[in-house]
Amino acid sequence: MRRNRTIYFNDARHFYLFVFEPPMTLEDAWRPVDEVAGTGVDTLVYGVARGDGLFFPTKVGKPFYSDVDDFENAIYWKVRQNIVSLQERGLDILQVLADRAHEKGMEFFTSFRMGTYEGVGSPSADPTEGGRGLAEADARENQFRVFEEIVTQYDLEGLELDFGASPGGMPQVLLDEDVAEYTPVITEHVRRISEMTRAAGKQIGVRVPCVEKVCDTQGFDIRTWLKEGLVDYVVPTMYANLRLDTQMPIEWLIEAAHDADISIHGMLQPFVEIGYPGQRYDEHFSPEMMRAATSNYLAKGTDGVYTWFLDWPLGANERNMLTEMANPDLMTEANKQYRLPRREETSAGFGYDATLPLEIPEPDAGTKYSIPIYIADDIEGKFDRIRKVTLRIRINNTVSADEFTILLNGESLSKETWRRDSGAYVRIPVSPHRIEHYSALWLEIDLNTVRPKQGDNLIEISLDSRPPKLGKGVTIDDLEINIEYSPWKTG
Repeated sequence: MRRNRTIYFNDARHFYLFVFEPPMTLEDAWRPVDEVAGTGVDTLVYGVARGDGLFFPTKVGKPFYSDVDDFENAIYWKVRQNIVSLQERGLDILQVLADRAHEKGMEFFTSFRMGTYEGVGSPSADPTEGGRGLAEADARENQFRVFEEIVTQYDLEGLELDFGASPGGMPQVLLDEDVAEYTPVITEHVRRISEMTRAAGKQIGVRVPCVEKVCDTQGFDIRTWLKEGLVDYVVPTMYANLRLDTQMPIEWLIEAAHDADISIHGMLQPFVEIGYPGQRYDEHFSPEMMRAATSNYLAKGTDGVYTWFLDWPLGANERNMLTEMANPDLMTEANKQYRLPRREETSAGFGYDATLPLEIPEPDAGTKYSIPIYIADDIEGKFDRIRKVTLRIRINNTVSADEFTILLNGESLSKETWRRDSGAYVRIPVSPHRIEHYSALWLEIDLNTVRPKQGDNLIEISLDSRPPKLGKGVTIDDLEINIEYSPWKTG
């Protein structure tokens, strides 16, 4: 049965066991729960597995670095000692977190990366070490024993199987040559885990790649898992690309999940790539970007959102965003930034591509290049509350003398107000230059009479002409539509 959730994920490492000093105090041990308590988060997910060990005192698997006596890495020493320091006081870190989550009114799930082998005592199965992954029966059995330990020995709500970390973040679950034969075996593995988990009165969720073709090539028969009702929720993601995508291609999975009456939660990846070519870097998404992505996911039919890795330590800005995520009504008339993602070569190789950057090789008034963008806001219906709608396009290798034609849903923007901007306000900490005119200019268009519609929109652009002797073409590096609201009716 479908239900709404706002989920926050803590990977146990970066903003938890890596940062606190042993012996771990209860206040530090509670931090993953307490930092999101009182926001809209109703479900906390704790990542218990990495390739080299598990982040709780498992009795059937391998606790993180439990086989190391002499640590050369101070960070890993802290992880191990933090877990042990609680254990020496009769405290199990996993149950400590679950109990605190319950005290704060949240559900608590563990998340397990399905490409984990050494942590379950199957290092020889690791495909990066010559193994065959979960094609090996012992590896599946050892995983199952860890899952059984979690759902039967701990007071928590459920288990999440993270198939989304492969490819790009963990070793594969199956070798390419084993996919055809062992896809049904992986389905049976999920079926067995599901039956055991539910027999213990617990729930089960899965993270999967957001591109169906990737699921198929990895051996993940998601449609069968959903049709058989093997899971309680599904989260589309792609570990090979940790950047927020307001246009993530998840419609196929929304339809399949809804047909099976199973919840689906949209993934808000934590970063956005900003800066100009050659000087790009990642920042955490802004409230305006978060609202745009969340609104798009919910408009397309997700039952809630899932996020992680927000700027730490979480402050008022992050807690406010976590509250808004769970309250769509707060976002209806709030400013939004619908920013298109750039192509990430790693994830594009897995079939998760993007329209940008888009190359226009030469001036040609007859050739228009299309850029689709989905917008959840009802701009027509909220016309009297909208103060401003702006289309912003960053064009590389351009000059002011270049002539462009731009259409929005077939209508020319030639009569709108156009501005060019050097981007001088953009903060580029890795560069001594504070402006972008060495490589690009921003084109800003106030959409006063031609405005985007709710749902799918199409921007078409052509480079009509440019000055003589200025060779080559231009590249569309970034595109966004910004919507600003007013608390008062506008004229």
